[in-house]
Amino acid sequence: MKYTSITVYGIPNCDSVKKARTWLATQGHESVFHDFKKQGLPEKALNHWLKVLGWESVLNRKGSSWRKLTVQEQGSITSAASAKVFLMANPSLIKRPVIEWQSGTQVDFTVGYQPEAWLAR
Repeated sequence: MKYTSITVYGIPNCDSVKKARTWLATQGHESVFHDFKKQGLPEKALNHWLKVLGWESVLNRKGSSWRKLTVQEQGSITSAASAKVFLMANPSLIKRPVIEWQSGTQVDFTVGYQPEAWLAR
């Protein structure tokens, strides 16, 4: 599929983000990088990801940011609303990269490094 726009959301030092950006470039796809550290987390985008992808897909429970939360904080994340509070305060809790694939008026999203799924697009 031909994409009119690809945006990669993440943090620059994340290995999955680095691999995704490299993979996209080697496949001949131009992309825009949105750095959570420098540009912040767009609340409107997060709301959309939580609605379309589900909070359980967006929340990274394997990273060091998750492990830094207390057991009580981890246990309090039980819905999109409770996840959003933590994700807005600490975008490093988002599973990366989130990629926005736009083709004309159609927009789709993927979460995580998934080159096999990307090839099937």
